[in-house]
Amino acid sequence: MKGTSLSAIASVAYKEFLHIYRDRRVLVLLLILPPVFTLIFGHAFEADEMTNVPALLIDRDHTPRTQRFIDIVEKNKTFQWEKLPAEVKDESDLLKHHVWASLVLPAGWSDSLAKGDPHPLILYLDGSDTNTGSALEGSVQKSLADFQLKERDAMIETLPDDVIELGKKLPVEIRKQFVSLMEAWSVESRILYNPKTRFIDYVVPGIIGLILQLLTVTLMACTIARERESGTLYQLMVTSLRRGEIVIGKILPYLAVSIFLIVVILALAWWHFDVRFHGMPALAVICFLFLLCSLGLGLLISAISRTQTQAIQFSVFFLLPVFVLSGAFAPLDQLPKFIRYVSELFPLTHFCRAFRLVNMYHASVSFYAVDLVVLLAGALITFAGAAFLLKRIEQ
Repeated sequence: MKGTSLSAIASVAYKEFLHIYRDRRVLVLLLILPPVFTLIFGHAFEADEMTNVPALLIDRDHTPRTQRFIDIVEKNKTFQWEKLPAEVKDESDLLKHHVWASLVLPAGWSDSLAKGDPHPLILYLDGSDTNTGSALEGSVQKSLADFQLKERDAMIETLPDDVIELGKKLPVEIRKQFVSLMEAWSVESRILYNPKTRFIDYVVPGIIGLILQLLTVTLMACTIARERESGTLYQLMVTSLRRGEIVIGKILPYLAVSIFLIVVILALAWWHFDVRFHGMPALAVICFLFLLCSLGLGLLISAISRTQTQAIQFSVFFLLPVFVLSGAFAPLDQLPKFIRYVSELFPLTHFCRAFRLVNMYHASVSFYAVDLVVLLAGALITFAGAAFLLKRIEQ
């Protein structure tokens, strides 16, 4: 009986393999799109320090001190400055000038520094992208801090000798405190888990998961629907094949192709983007369970769809929220609690979390055991649901 079951599964799988091989469009999708998408998504999220950001620089003070600051800020590689005359009044119209920022040195700025009551510089930023705006502001603040440090050193060098001698008479502890207060205090940061601070290392699981789920769910969703449209589904149901044998037989070809695609994507990420992978046995288990869950979802969608068009529509409705709510490209911690609960329904959420815990945190199985259980439960539920719907078709 066991041999008969394996033979039946093999016959269904062979039939599905033949369909994949003969449909050259599907074959191209499976073999060409994953590496192409990996390169496109990888370069899109290969975030590095921003350089040559177009920005305006307007000096309305025109003093030697402001020129010293301009000399420092022009060395900042974050910006590619375009100087405009002081008469310009529309410096806040970033869209018109095709820039991301505009820095204005107001009139009287040098005098305000000399009086000990410094006026703030005016920095206009494009706030449509919150991450970019804060990064640009931080870069300007760093240039301003460098300028402030040099101005302080220059002021100390010009102090009269009697002031220096008077300072030497102060107690050593007071002098140390004075020097400490004059210097910028620092923080010794030690970056853990992603010491190179590369965003590509963080989003690799999201790239892998999205590509695989896009292909597996969409293509798998068309399998039974295709059989129903062509009229061969009912012929298949009246054979001696069991429902479980049909389900497993249809999944095996896509599972084998998906495993091959995972190997290709991982190799491409390692070779082209220099992403290093750790804990390969655990990653293999995570990827395998995720594939089973994704294929099961596709098969379930296929079982409830009467046509391939319906199957694709259902797949799109499922995949659209996954892009935003799965944590593939941004942490879920900042989302409202209700949305986070919704995100737990998506297999990609558990895949990305478990993948990162293994690859970036080198965590033990206790940290991601729940995610593995959820993925396994998702696979079993979707397989059972597909088999149940096939039973209804048979009846």
